[in-house]
Amino acid sequence: MSLKFRLNLLITLLSLAFILVVGTILVNDTRISIRERVEAASRVTVQLLDTVIVSSALNPEYGPTHKVLQSFLQSLGYVRSSHIMLYDLRGNVLYQSPESSYKSNVYPPAWFVKLVAPNTETVERKIRYGTLVVSSSAAGSIREAWSGFSQLMWVGLAFFVLLNVMVYALLSHSLRPVNSILKSINRMEKGDLTARLPAFKLPEFDRIGHSLNRMAESLAAERQLEENRQLTQLIQSHIEDERRSLARELHDELGQYVTAIKTFAVAISNKTKEKSPDISSNAQVIVSAANQIYDGMHNIVRKLRPGALDNLGLSETLRDAVNYWQNLHPEMTINLSLEGNLDKLGETLNINIYRIVQEAINNTLKHAQANVIEIKLAVLADAGNTEASNIALTIRDNGVGMNMATVDQTQHFGLLGMRERVQGFHGTFSLVSEPNQGTILYINIPLVLQA
Repeated sequence: MSLKFRLNLLITLLSLAFILVVGTILVNDTRISIRERVEAASRVTVQLLDTVIVSSALNPEYGPTHKVLQSFLQSLGYVRSSHIMLYDLRGNVLYQSPESSYKSNVYPPAWFVKLVAPNTETVERKIRYGTLVVSSSAAGSIREAWSGFSQLMWVGLAFFVLLNVMVYALLSHSLRPVNSILKSINRMEKGDLTARLPAFKLPEFDRIGHSLNRMAESLAAERQLEENRQLTQLIQSHIEDERRSLARELHDELGQYVTAIKTFAVAISNKTKEKSPDISSNAQVIVSAANQIYDGMHNIVRKLRPGALDNLGLSETLRDAVNYWQNLHPEMTINLSLEGNLDKLGETLNINIYRIVQEAINNTLKHAQANVIEIKLAVLADAGNTEASNIALTIRDNGVGMNMATVDQTQHFGLLGMRERVQGFHGTFSLVSEPNQGTILYINIPLVLQA
């Protein structure tokens, strides 16, 4: 299943969920509105007829009560939301209210009637020489509600179809260069260095294309000089480098669309938070789903990216990185402490430790307002065990800190990404922080499980 199809399917499901929630809210509001309308109309009708009954009883000269009621009801005609029956003492029908002709050509389906129809309430009055029965009737209100609801359903269906067509077209257009890039990479993997990519409209893909073309040209020149195993290894190395570049560019490109979806959902949630909590909640579901897409994308990217520390090793790479950050931020003091043999941990573990340190420092530089960062990385051994047993990483800053009771770490991608990396190695992740007290990150990864 392609990424484009998965994204389109997810947006389709989210759209259906959104429409379902909105429809449920509308049906519930319609049910309440019809019930209140019918109940109010029925009460008014009963009160009016009670007044007629009392007036007839107080004024015998008007005639028998059932005759007075019969005459009154015949002059009254149709009463909305009420069905009136008048019987004599023998049970013969003296009067039956006519049916409503309002929207008589509208036929609500049975499921809609079942959802919105209120319970029928019947009021019976024993009168002199007869019986008066008043029953609530929601038929007219239901037909009216279905007329508006069906129109809204068609509008919603049209919007749903239009949204999916637009999303599919957008994804198809945006991700179209990926197939060409992958085909070129596959051709290069097979040794065809004549593969070239055209210019792309999107600058990110265009840079990838230029890089691949330059790589192909470089490899072709090297092949002319040396047709041996070293050249093959170099080709694979270049291909992996370009795959890393491709992964980064896919992350930046696709991340923009996911961020846009999340931004729109957040805007909907904020605008509907007070007036429509259910819609706001559904928008938050979209936000959560967007975060999950973003996390999934990072998992894919992580799988595509091989080790980047083969030449330098973890120790030298971290030192070089700290020196780089220190030069960029001379106002900061960044201290690095390394203990134990850090150059035999394996490619995968090296990459993840480096990325954790990188993400933690970037978060500190962006948000903590700190001037001191302390990084301590050690390979430790249990007492009585000469073999290394775990990796301990501590990152401390003196920044503004945060209130851990009010911070949802799942909403911070940096923290979530670091936590998932650690959990992938069966490690533990702990964050300690207080306002104006700085932040401390504790990470422990067992080496025994990595063997």
